[in-house]
Amino acid sequence: MMNPYLLGVFVPLLFSVMFRNKNSRRKRGVPVDVGGEPGYAIQNYRFNSLVETAWEGISTLAELFEESSKQHGRKRLLGTRNLISMETEVNADGRSFEKLHLGNYEWLSYREAFEAVCRFASGLVQLGHGKGERVAIFADTRAEWFIALQGCFRRNATVVTIYSSLGEEALCHSLNETEVSTLICGRKELKKLLNISRQLDTVKRVIYMDDDGIPSDVSVIERNSSWSVTSFAEVVKLGREHPVSADVPVSADVAVIMYTSGSTGLPKGVMMTHGNVLATVSAVMTIVPNLGNNDVYLAFLPLAHILELAAENVVAAIGGSIGYGSPLTLTDASSKIKKGTKGDASMLRPTVIAAVPAILDRVRYGVRNQVDMKGGLSKKLFNIAYERRLSAINGSWFGAWGLENILWNFLVFRKIRAILGGRIRFILSGGAPLSADTQRFINICLGSPIGQGYGLTETCAGGTFSEYDDTSVGRVGAPLPCSYLKLIDWPEGGYLSSDSPMPRGEIVIGGPNVTLGYFKNKEKTKEVYKVDERGMRWFYTGDIGQFHADGCLEIIDRKKDIVKLQHGEYVSLGKVEAALIVSPYVDNIMLHADPFHSYCVALVVASQGTLEDWAIKKAIIFTDFTDLCQKEEAVKEVHGSLVKAAKVARLEKFEIPAKIKLLPHAWTPESGLVTAALKIKREIIRKEFAEELSKFYES
Repeated sequence: MMNPYLLGVFVPLLFSVMFRNKNSRRKRGVPVDVGGEPGYAIQNYRFNSLVETAWEGISTLAELFEESSKQHGRKRLLGTRNLISMETEVNADGRSFEKLHLGNYEWLSYREAFEAVCRFASGLVQLGHGKGERVAIFADTRAEWFIALQGCFRRNATVVTIYSSLGEEALCHSLNETEVSTLICGRKELKKLLNISRQLDTVKRVIYMDDDGIPSDVSVIERNSSWSVTSFAEVVKLGREHPVSADVPVSADVAVIMYTSGSTGLPKGVMMTHGNVLATVSAVMTIVPNLGNNDVYLAFLPLAHILELAAENVVAAIGGSIGYGSPLTLTDASSKIKKGTKGDASMLRPTVIAAVPAILDRVRYGVRNQVDMKGGLSKKLFNIAYERRLSAINGSWFGAWGLENILWNFLVFRKIRAILGGRIRFILSGGAPLSADTQRFINICLGSPIGQGYGLTETCAGGTFSEYDDTSVGRVGAPLPCSYLKLIDWPEGGYLSSDSPMPRGEIVIGGPNVTLGYFKNKEKTKEVYKVDERGMRWFYTGDIGQFHADGCLEIIDRKKDIVKLQHGEYVSLGKVEAALIVSPYVDNIMLHADPFHSYCVALVVASQGTLEDWAIKKAIIFTDFTDLCQKEEAVKEVHGSLVKAAKVARLEKFEIPAKIKLLPHAWTPESGLVTAALKIKREIIRKEFAEELSKFYES
């Protein structure tokens, strides 16, 4: 008879091998016959036809929310933290920081939220908002944002979504182009509106979201414009006193004109129908495991981003709860949280979150820095636990499963998971490629799968999604059930759908989630949207991908990011940046290549904590972080780290930046150097740092 100890080791090992091999072998995407331009096309392995709605008789977002509110009436839906106090702290160098003392979450049930939606819709009519007029929402993510969105849907009013970080020029362009008549905003957005009030041609009404009285800007705006200015609460009150029947939309009606934050030039407005967004919402429902009314979702991404808008509609559809937070109050250590006060995640204890890679990178660096600072036994335990988990996932060691898994959770990972509340069971990552290192790190430390997705505003975030049991990294999964994915040849870049061992080419997405096109921009719409002979609508992404044998997609390049160097070598800027940003010294990076030279250079936003810790250990004297970034030793250390990361990623020599410039200040949406989704605005950064870039090429 087998020794019980050996049995305890052998049985988990056998099951791990069986299920790991099964999951690695099985098809997740399968070839499909489609029309349009020739290429290699696949669809989700579980569906023979594209999913348009997951609910019988439901064809719009308005119908979906109404039905869910009926089913989950008493269940809590929208949660907002109580603001106890707001204080200003001054640090040693004289800079002041706003700190918030936040209390518990206060909740609206589905019934209460739906009642507020109906009243807001009626209040719009009482304010004079007419049929066919557009509403813009220009505010940070919060409960009133969601209520306003659903209220507009009940009046079949198209909502124009605008990032709250958008600059004045782009803001004017978006509002004037769509001829918005009613504008909904937050307190801080009122100040921006005050600056541009005379440049807006069609705005008649402003509704402000505020919790503590009438902002002083209201009277100034009223004196200097012809706008009527009303509080959100007053609109709801008007609707309660004067109810109006709903004017419900149909599937083909435009629900949202979503302005992309624009990595180049002015933003473009993407026209999304109710059917477009519903297709993505329905598809995600079939992919995320065991979604249900016990799930709690922490909302902190911009609702003006399709990833967040789709995610919140998914949660509302299943009877889950949405607790609102912000990136600056997310954890106990976040910059706007008063010391001793709990962050949003600790208070809410969510089970599901959506995040962009930049946020997950910060979590990873934060954990790693804390571990390094503690040092000693704590660091040794963490490293051992991490390596054992990594070996288990990679299949080379199975001791990290079973009892040992429980032990490491208790000793090491339990404390890390507490950073995000301790109950996270699924993370949805989108908006940009997630590095393999960060994906694996978060997966191990938080103990939850990361569903990395690929999609665009133009496809309502629908495209691909990695399944919960797919432990691979660096890929973005198989097609969502609402989409066909096709790779078409791009001979100029050397990518062909006939390539071996994997088909490669430009990624083209087709399905009911593909949007109508760009508002008032037929030329650009015609360039990237095509309708085939079968009536299928396709969007040409400009991204380059390859299909793995199991039907999962990997993003490997982007057409616009390729630069030909002096001696004929092609450099993919985005690919190199993704490889180098894993350096612990890097907060952000932009690679630059000049066709008249044979080498690349880079602008590097340095990670202040990591670089200062290194400098202190090396006894390097510096007055402040700006001074440190100019030190030759610091530049040499960071450059060495980039070379090391490049070698790990197997970059060619000509792809590695020969020279770098360290920058001390972060690139933020407010600075205009990155989008609201934290993607770099390459052209704007080039102009901003033109002098620094030119110095790289001086002899």
